Amino acid sequence: MDERPRPSGPRAEAKRRAIVRAARAAFLRDGFGVGMDVIAADAGVSKVTVYNHFGSKETLFTAVIAGALDEPLGGASTTALAGLADAPDLRAALTEAARAWVAAVRGNADVIALRNLVAAEMHRFPGLADAWRGHGPEGHHPAVADALRELAGRGRLVIPDLETAIIQLYALLVFPHLVFGSYGTTLDDDATDRLVTHGVDMFLGYYAPPAPPAA
Repeated sequence: MDERPRPSGPRAEAKRRAIVRAARAAFLRDGFGVGMDVIAADAGVSKVTVYNHFGSKETLFTAVIAGALDEPLGGASTTALAGLADAPDLRAALTEAARAWVAAVRGNADVIALRNLVAAEMHRFPGLADAWRGHGPEGHHPAVADALRELAGRGRLVIPDLETAIIQLYALLVFPHLVFGSYGTTLDDDATDRLVTHGVDMFLGYYAPPAPPAA
């Protein structure tokens, strides 16, 4: 594994964002086989710069996937997630955040397209699986990880295994839409809302702190 330090600072971060944007468009257009020189040209940087930031095409692809999955967590849903630990009514607050998150996922065609690309390319490029597993759910989804970690730290939830909890939350709220989308269909609004409300109930019910003993 390439463990060289990556470029840092505002200019480096701007280049990194440009590379990820260009790579996302290139992967969706041409598949994982697209050349790194093409991505570099589209980003307006040299191929050396791309490798300095990401080390390999697999690492760059995982950054693209993670960005696409976390993109729906931008804006209002990120604010809602960050405020969960202080919410007077945790169920209502998490339900509101989940609705915003799922609505954004449903409207993001790139998420489905990238998921299908992974499935199509995995047999030809097994390094994709290794790169993805190497980051882990917490590394891919820091907004969710931070929110759940804060809830556990405040004692509002009991989460002994953060990685499992992240996967379970995605499984309850987001993954159904990815699965249906991969087959070219969608869940209607009523089914979506039931999945959100029941999913939140299931998650909070499982991770709720034990009730205080009766007096």
